[in-house]
Order: sequence, then C-alpha cells, then structure tokens
Amino acid sequence: MEASNSAMATQVITQEPDHGPDHPERPFSSPLHHCYHHRHSNPSAISYLHPSLLAPVPWIIHNDYQNFLSLGPGGTPATFLGYLKITYLRLFALSDPYSPATFTESIYPTTGYYQRVQSWLPFRSGPRPKIAGIAPQRQLDQPGCKKMYQLLRASLENLAIQNPESFRIGTSCFEKKGLALFARDPINATCRGEVCHVHHSDRSLHLNLHPDDAKVVLERGWGERHPLARGGWMKAYVPREFVMVYAPRNRVELDAVCRIIEAAGFWVSGTQFEVGIKPECLPDNLSQ
Repeated sequence: MEASNSAMATQVITQEPDHGPDHPERPFSSPLHHCYHHRHSNPSAISYLHPSLLAPVPWIIHNDYQNFLSLGPGGTPATFLGYLKITYLRLFALSDPYSPATFTESIYPTTGYYQRVQSWLPFRSGPRPKIAGIAPQRQLDQPGCKKMYQLLRASLENLAIQNPESFRIGTSCFEKKGLALFARDPINATCRGEVCHVHHSDRSLHLNLHPDDAKVVLERGWGERHPLARGGWMKAYVPREFVMVYAPRNRVELDAVCRIIEAAGFWVSGTQFEVGIKPECLPDNLSQ
C-alpha cells in the first residue's frame, strides 16, 4: 500500500475561510467540572458550579452526578461508581483538545490520507459546538440533522455490504452501543479494528485518524481530540488518535464528514475507499 500510493497526488485542495475556526476560551469551572462541561453558556441546559465556601460539598457532588447522567448512555456505566471513575479521569484530561497529538516514534502509514490523495475539505462554518463529558462525550448544541444522520448510517452499512472482505458493521467497542464501522484486518490498533462510531443521541461521531489528517480536521474546525487521547497509560481507554467529529447539519457537512471517515478508514485499514451517499436507501418518511 505504501509503495502503490507514493506516486499519487499529494495536494490537499482547501477552501480558504474568511476567518479561522473558533477557539473560544473555556469558562472557569470547579475542579469537579474540569473537562466535564466546557464552552457552555446556556444555564437552562447544564449549569456551571462556581466554587463557593457556602456551597455544601454533598450538593456539589449531587449536581455534578446529575450532569453526568444527563449526557445519556455511553461507554461508562450510568452509575455512581461510573461517575467516580470519570471524576478521577478528569484529572488527566487534555487541556487543549484542538492541537494534534505529537509522535516521536515511527508510524505507518508514514503520511496521512490527505497528503496522498487529491481531496477537498473546507473549513466548517460558524463557531464550534459546545462539548461536554469524557465517557460519554457529547455535543450540547448545534444539533445534527436527522436525515443526515440516517444517510450516514445507511452509507456505512452499504460500505460494509459492498466490501465484506475489508469492513463490517457492528456495535461500537468503545461505546458498547451504537453503530460502528470496523476494519477486518486493521494495520493500526484500535478497539477490535473500530474505524468510527456514530452517536444516536447527538448525531456526532468518534473516529481514529492519522496525526497528519487529525491536524487538518482540527484546524478546519470539524472536531476535537477526545479528552483522554493523550497516549501512555491512557491508551487503555482510547487511542491517542481518537477524535470527536461534530454532527453534520446539512448535506455539505455530511460530505465533509464522509471524507473524514475515509481518512479514518485509511489509518485503521491501510486501504482507500469511498463513503457513498445514497438517499434512496432512506425510509420513505426521511427521503423527502
């Protein structure tokens, strides 16, 4: 694969923005909320807890636990023990999810997908959505379009059907629920070869990317690194290459998300493929 791709075009076709992706500063929050609720300004959804000598600790913990439960089901059991685990892991969460991971060791493929093929990835329009949590990690605003979500699911299923020797569909190994795409013969270690999985609750997704491709995706505002994607002993939870991609709001964004999934599939499987969108595969009530 390395030799066969060396002669391919390395140009990345991009669309220059009027301004770069929005990187707002995170609001101050209590230690309990570190990396649990960030970039959040709507108190009607999930409120912040500001440190106060008058606030009783049991009330703070109760409120924080309810915030954890409000994110819905994910890879961590929705129990108090699950909450305590996440509270501990927050201490080690990334402080900057917008900068790509650095690698000192050799990796294969040596260069990313976007450096090998002629591809188009625009800057995402508007500010980044607000993100909360670790496991689960969820998108709080700028909801994805239901039809785009269904199109994405159908496209992943069709990809596995049309390429049964390379891919399969199953339940996410990371989330323990939700639709996921797996490489049958992965060249880079992920959870059972998982390429990506989609979240039914907020229509966002998680995937694994070559660091070169992650840099493009992060800089163009399409996602951010998972809070635990820092390598070392945290590989027991998620790979260093683990990235959250925001929910597509329209067809243009869905096309971009599909290009990102193609890059993720290249990193995990070493193969190049196309995620085709087929509106005719949607249920009748979503095809209009």
